[in-house]
Amino acid sequence: MKRRPTEDPNENEPEITPPKKWAAGVPAVAHALGYSLTETSARHTAVTLANINQTGGFDCPGCAWPDPKPGSRHRNEYCENGAKHVNDEATTRRVTAEFFRRHSVDELGRRSDMWLNQQGRLTEPMVKRPGSEHYEPISWHEALGLIADELRSLDSPDEAVFYTSGRASNEAAFTLQLFARAFGTNNLPDCSNMCHESSGAALHETLGIGKGSVSLSDIHHAELILILGQNPGSNHPRMLSALEEAKRRGGRIVAINPLPEAGLMRFKNPQTPRGVVGPGTVIADEFLQIRLGGDLALLQALNLLLLEAEDAAPGTVLDRSFINSHTKDFSEFAEHIRSTVSWPDVLTATGLTRAGIERLRNAVLGSERVVVCWAMGLTQQKHAVATIREIVNFLLLRGNIGKPGAGPCPVRGHSNVQGDRTMGVWEKMPEAFMAALGREFSFTPPAAHGLDTVDSIRAMLDGRVKLFLGLAGNFVRATPDSPVTEGALRRCRLTAQISTKLNRSHTVCGDTALILPTLGRSEKDVQAGGEQFITVEDSMSQVHSSHGRLEPASKQLLSEVAILSRLARLTLGDRVAVPWGEFEADYGTIRDRIARVVPGFDNYNARASRPGGFLLPNPVNEGVFPTAVGKAVFTRNGFEMLSAPEGHLVLQTLRSHDQWNTVPYTTNDRYRGIHGSRRIVMVNQNDLDTLGLRDGDQVDLVGVWHDDIERRAEGFRLVAYPTPAGCAAAYYPETNVLVPLDSVADVSNTPTSKGVVIRLEPVREGATVQP
Repeated sequence: MKRRPTEDPNENEPEITPPKKWAAGVPAVAHALGYSLTETSARHTAVTLANINQTGGFDCPGCAWPDPKPGSRHRNEYCENGAKHVNDEATTRRVTAEFFRRHSVDELGRRSDMWLNQQGRLTEPMVKRPGSEHYEPISWHEALGLIADELRSLDSPDEAVFYTSGRASNEAAFTLQLFARAFGTNNLPDCSNMCHESSGAALHETLGIGKGSVSLSDIHHAELILILGQNPGSNHPRMLSALEEAKRRGGRIVAINPLPEAGLMRFKNPQTPRGVVGPGTVIADEFLQIRLGGDLALLQALNLLLLEAEDAAPGTVLDRSFINSHTKDFSEFAEHIRSTVSWPDVLTATGLTRAGIERLRNAVLGSERVVVCWAMGLTQQKHAVATIREIVNFLLLRGNIGKPGAGPCPVRGHSNVQGDRTMGVWEKMPEAFMAALGREFSFTPPAAHGLDTVDSIRAMLDGRVKLFLGLAGNFVRATPDSPVTEGALRRCRLTAQISTKLNRSHTVCGDTALILPTLGRSEKDVQAGGEQFITVEDSMSQVHSSHGRLEPASKQLLSEVAILSRLARLTLGDRVAVPWGEFEADYGTIRDRIARVVPGFDNYNARASRPGGFLLPNPVNEGVFPTAVGKAVFTRNGFEMLSAPEGHLVLQTLRSHDQWNTVPYTTNDRYRGIHGSRRIVMVNQNDLDTLGLRDGDQVDLVGVWHDDIERRAEGFRLVAYPTPAGCAAAYYPETNVLVPLDSVADVSNTPTSKGVVIRLEPVREGATVQP
């Protein structure tokens, strides 16, 4: 293990090499082990890697991709980034009271995200009191008492928000939402508000359930897989194994994305001879490089081509039986598509050729089973919900929903972000859930909808919210309009963060700020009732157990459930008939209550204890669509082209390969050929020529929005890169400053990080760069 860094990384001399043409292989293994051994011991590395995603082991917090069935898993059932993430959590570095005595909050706020993360695990509760510049130790009882006293002093329960990251377990998420609602508020923003909220809104409206309908087996047996706005090689690497299996069975894959990504080109599976010494597997049979914001236009053009193919050969293209039996509003949809799709607009918006779109149509016509996968490249657009509705229209036309090898597949990032929503972490849960919760615990939950993430920031800015409690995550760096978000949190009377490691949110404080250190996913959780396990739900609705195997990083750590249960008991007393003490002592008692509140969780404890867990029912796969009309719904979606003024570009923010959510592990992005710096912006060479700029120039990125507020990300190196014309790409969270708080997707209120209009300004001499 290396010693913790004392200085921020030097990003002044990046090395740029050609982007890679393939992903994984032996280098992925080497990078995973190399990073792991810099963070923790060889023994810890061996324990974590032997247990990650294994039956009886712990679930990888790195993403929500599902595990194969027990008996079908590899001995090494993890990816490079999963190994890095787990051993980043298992680090032997420690952040103690002495560290906070040496470093003021102001100093920590000037440090990079990478430096903060690499200081190590938090070890004891800390408080920054009003007027102080430093955190100091505090006992658990006093820390939780401070929060409870502040909660009770509020004029209204709606002056508090309870934020959740997708890392939280089902048990912790259920406990948090129960506490918040027993306290009297539905202010339950979560990370999903900033990623797949658009998916949930579109799927719930059109299919009646806000989740995808496919399984791993469906991916394996699909004849055609469309992948839109997703980079599985970096963000969901284990998905590549499933795609490889689909290719082995004869399936075709079309990648539709603004950037050419290594993982969508070729995969060298490091667990097969072909992947170690052979050429690996070609993933995408065709790559359609689409302009930012052009996906809706493409899908509508594709749907028009399918309608026209049916006109030319009636009864051979569309699944009329399925449409007539299971859907509503087909005629209105078809008329809308026929009357509104303009080919000149489609080609301008997408940057594609008509011939390329017609090849896609031909691939669809040659396939009986089609899966459509997508991620945040779609969900963070202005018209994200409309785009995903159009995906559903496309799937409905040929009956590609509710049958094997077909369906919608939103690929989620956090390991339990879907489970948190199932457990009730949402500001507007349906009435049936609220009624069941009230019956089970003999109270009346609040009826008014609460605040999502963007509206919570607005409320903190306005002084309507005075207390922020964060369960995991890094709220400050996950949210848009960074200075605005930071200003909002600083207006709170109290901020409290339940965390495993140091991050920037700990440096943005209310009058009183608390750090509440908690157990990691890889650590043993022993309570009064014995050793506990937790459960999570993956992206395909499989619920399974997770058992930590390492000793806790500190004897002073509490589990998420313990922290929330103690806080609820101190705040509410016996106001609501919830056995908080039993919840803390034995998580099985929480699961017993979940079984009586949440549909599909009958006999929860027994089923969760089985190897592999259990699959939640999805009515769509039974031909049942629980929409308001009892059928799947075709929709009519208006199209509005995303464009930038002359001399400007449209920017997407994205992750590097060596990054997990808001946390960069290194300053490298080796698949894209970026080494030694994160402050780079990728721009098409023709755009550089037009703007009179050169590869290697230093520029500021300046956001353009109708409020006339200057949003500037300073000191970025230009990199000539094969982006679509007029489009640029740069890493988040460094570029979150450019995303206006009020620039959100229609319906879902998700920040539009995949459609930011910017201009490039040469760096002013003497300018300093803020982290």
